[in-house]
Amino acid sequence: MATRIRHHVNPLSMRMLGFDPEPLVLDGRPLHVELGCAEGEFLFRFAAAHPEVQVVGVEIRRELVNDIRRQAAAEGLEDRVQAVFANIPVHLGMLFPPGSVTRFYLNFPDPYFKREQHKRRVLTPEVVRAVHTALIPGGELFFQSDVFDTALDAMYITELSASPGLESVLEPWTFLRHNPYADTPTRRERFCVEEGIRIWRFCYRKSA
Repeated sequence: MATRIRHHVNPLSMRMLGFDPEPLVLDGRPLHVELGCAEGEFLFRFAAAHPEVQVVGVEIRRELVNDIRRQAAAEGLEDRVQAVFANIPVHLGMLFPPGSVTRFYLNFPDPYFKREQHKRRVLTPEVVRAVHTALIPGGELFFQSDVFDTALDAMYITELSASPGLESVLEPWTFLRHNPYADTPTRRERFCVEEGIRIWRFCYRKSA
């Protein structure tokens, strides 16, 4: 019988707060990290387009992490595509050494529409600060969503929480018109483009 995979997991439940993530094996190649990688489609597309990098997905659903690991093993990509079971707001600062990540991607995160659920959204002040610490100089945080409220809330948190040296590649409070990394679109991104749905994107770069 196939395992039922939950679409939503409460990151604030006691079960999701009381564990330590497994260590990652980083080999010094440029490191690209997707926060909330789901089934890993973006990871494998990105790895195929950029064979010179190492790709890591962080995901709170263990079943999906196991599926990604099996696929990476089947395709001989275990040294280039990794997934880690972790609760991003709690564990991100534990996963990556300071100055190790070239770019973080937050692609179409769960919007958690209800106001009382907003606290479950991935991008928190702690996550922004952990991202800044983990990025190399010149490294980036790239965000995209087709839900304006989610994107605006994420930009608000980033603008107010970012340490000096992590700044928008455009003027503050300005969304990107296009995806500068469009060679590896996600499934949701392709759907939005086909249906003419607006996508809200921003990118912050570490200068120091």
